[in-house]
Amino acid sequence: MPSLCCGQMSLGFVFLCRKPHCLTVIRQRLKFKDTMRRVVRQSKFRHVFGQAVKNDQCYDDIRVSRVTWDSSFCAVNPRFVAIIVDASGGGAFLVLPLHKTGRIDKSYPTVCGHTGPVLDIDWCPHNDQVIASGSEDCTVMVWQIPENGLTLSLTEPVVVLEGHSKRVGIVAWHPTARNVLLSAGCDNAIIIWNVGTGEALINLDDMHVDMIYNVSWNRNGSLICTASKDKKVRVIDPRKQEIVAEKEKTHEGARPMRAIFLADGNIFTTGFSRMSERQLALWNPKNMEEPIALHEMDTSNGVLLPFYDPDTNIIYLCGKGDSSIRYFEITDESPYVHYLNTFSSKEPQRGMGFMPKRGLDVNKCEIARFFKLHERKCEPIIMTVPRKSDLFQDDLYPDTAGPEAALEAEEWFEGKNADPLLISLKHGYIPGKNRDLKVVKKNILDNKPAGNKKSDLINAPKKAADASNPQNDAKLDEILKELKSIKDTISNQDERISKLEQQMAKIAD
Repeated sequence: MPSLCCGQMSLGFVFLCRKPHCLTVIRQRLKFKDTMRRVVRQSKFRHVFGQAVKNDQCYDDIRVSRVTWDSSFCAVNPRFVAIIVDASGGGAFLVLPLHKTGRIDKSYPTVCGHTGPVLDIDWCPHNDQVIASGSEDCTVMVWQIPENGLTLSLTEPVVVLEGHSKRVGIVAWHPTARNVLLSAGCDNAIIIWNVGTGEALINLDDMHVDMIYNVSWNRNGSLICTASKDKKVRVIDPRKQEIVAEKEKTHEGARPMRAIFLADGNIFTTGFSRMSERQLALWNPKNMEEPIALHEMDTSNGVLLPFYDPDTNIIYLCGKGDSSIRYFEITDESPYVHYLNTFSSKEPQRGMGFMPKRGLDVNKCEIARFFKLHERKCEPIIMTVPRKSDLFQDDLYPDTAGPEAALEAEEWFEGKNADPLLISLKHGYIPGKNRDLKVVKKNILDNKPAGNKKSDLINAPKKAADASNPQNDAKLDEILKELKSIKDTISNQDERISKLEQQMAKIAD
């Protein structure tokens, strides 16, 4: 029998010889196998499993809005799901408690104070009962939803914010400061409001020459990034009212782009190439000459809406009109944007809601939950990482942003910054009692122009005499003490109620 050399086979066995060239071949093959092993990147999110819920857990018979606007049309939090719907004679959206699944009656109450179609909605991250809406009627409205949901249609907002001259297509709450709301309109202006006083405190009306497609806050709310129809992505310091960084032709295609901040300060964008291929890119705002990564995906027309989870560094891309959700992990290793998998279904999506981390079921290793809008229904889709253990998975659930604001609005407008206040999900998240949104509008009479100076001079001594009256001073002190006492009592009762609710929830579990 002729002698067999390395790589030749006889009866299923490989006979290895010790000739130098054969040893080289063996080393090369082992090196190639080792390289291939390293190409298959280690990640705990490689096997994210997506599943749509059963039909009886969907929200059925909903007339989802047909407005041709590229927003998500849906906003969710641990208590409610809100969906923009078709409405005759104005704009409206549904607010449903999460447990209110099944067929939704046509007479179910809506939030319907706008006189034009609603284009965008956003839940306040610091109060699960407060939601903002932007509309074609050029206004932004902020609403307080009753704790158990609507029993009657809501027509009176807590506050109406007027300042835009064209339709308002974007509303976004500040991630860490209470009562700070951003709105952007088709007048190419961005306005930042103090909702607590109903005032527009920052107006960025000269930074965009064309329509703004989207606006995103960074992690601590010190910067915003915008994507515009002029194909530019801008990084803006809103309080200094200056552009910090700018990139022309981020994506060369003419169709709408999106740009969002990541937790590390980089910017992730989606758009179209000159050949109408959908693209995604990663940018460093300190050097925007070239992207860190740029990938082409497919040639579909749908605008890619990015949803980002800062805890796991996963980005989910939901194309309008697509029937799939693609997800990618962002890391420090090349190629930086790593494709993980695709969740596919039969029906195309008209919009999408994304649940905050504190609204997920940690006992089922759920890392994301989407609310997919069809033409006539809303279908929850649950993303899980299968694990054999029933114990809490610390690596899947690092501490996440909680509902407590790190700053008050006034502090942020004065120049302070703060990262989100984090909470642990080890024992799940139980929504606490939210305090009502109170709007104290500043008295416009305080800012009135100087009027009849003669009458002012006549009244001045009288006012001075009144102010110096010791009886009045004593009475004022008495009232202030009583007010403080009542406030302290209310605060103590709120804490007591909150503790009792937590005890009830534990007993129920």
